Amino acid sequence: MIRKAYDLIQKRKVEHIGEGAYNVVGEHGTYTVAQKINGEINCNCPGFIRRGRCSHSLAVLMLTKPELLRSVEREIERISEKQNS
Repeated sequence: MIRKAYDLIQKRKVEHIGEGAYNVVGEHGTYTVAQKINGEINCNCPGFIRRGRCSHSLAVLMLTKPELLRSVEREIERISEKQNS
């Protein structure tokens, strides 16, 4: 799920549409992710409704928390380097 969220960011599939609101173009459609003032995030995709988490909401979380995004980038680079050696 982390890699999928990161890929959504890299492919510019996350669009800020208003205060705390984002459209995220996923594999099966475009979903709306809303972030409340307290930081809580909700998505209207079926996965989030069932499990309370999804790659769309995680992508928005990473975009709104640059330190989290940098940490994920470093980990993905580390894994890629390991796989290529």
